[in-house]
Amino acid sequence: MSKRAVLEVIALDAEDAIAAQAGGADRLELVTDMAADGLTPPVATFSAIRAAVDIDLRVMLRLTDGFAAGEADRLVRTAGELRTAGADQFVLGFLDAEGGVDLAAVERVVAELDGCSWTFHRAIDHAADRDALRKQLADLPGLDTYLTAGSAQGVDSGLPTLLAEAAKAGEPGYEQQILVGGGLELEHVPHLLDAGVDAFHIGGAARPQGWKHPVSAKAVAEWRRLLEGL
Repeated sequence: MSKRAVLEVIALDAEDAIAAQAGGADRLELVTDMAADGLTPPVATFSAIRAAVDIDLRVMLRLTDGFAAGEADRLVRTAGELRTAGADQFVLGFLDAEGGVDLAAVERVVAELDGCSWTFHRAIDHAADRDALRKQLADLPGLDTYLTAGSAQGVDSGLPTLLAEAAKAGEPGYEQQILVGGGLELEHVPHLLDAGVDAFHIGGAARPQGWKHPVSAKAVAEWRRLLEGL
């Protein structure tokens, strides 16, 4: 039997989470403030979502718009508060002013996570050197996923990069799962599945009426059916 593809959906609150799980999501990325492309949600929001659903939750660790770490002490404190509340999976990623990975900031936060699984998010799509970033992060504990569109412009532009990186699966720096998101459309999925990509991330695609409206279980189910059908 073929392995079930992972479908991750962005959730802002418990209503989103319940709809996403009902539609067939395997995992949620928890954020707030999509005007800033997703920041860390309040601990109370995490707790409400954790109580509402029983699928995996990955909580964003990002305090300001952009990819700079900002206040590292505050990031570490926030991570600790979420860990205390029961969070055990996270999403993060920090770049320096030159577009390189801010390894010091990443390492500080990861140390606070104490082995929890985490995703390096789309900061990789804004990095000066994707391959170098992957190799610098390769041995950090808990890193099991890269959320990427292959390009800062989205999956349409990044598809060749995604296919090339999928072909490197298992090589040094490429052991982590590729989670494709960022302008992802249903039409992209067959090409990605054929290349061995087996994880997909949707935000706006789960909200046909826009970000001011909640996740649609029907929209999520459409993605689930496509993934199961292929």
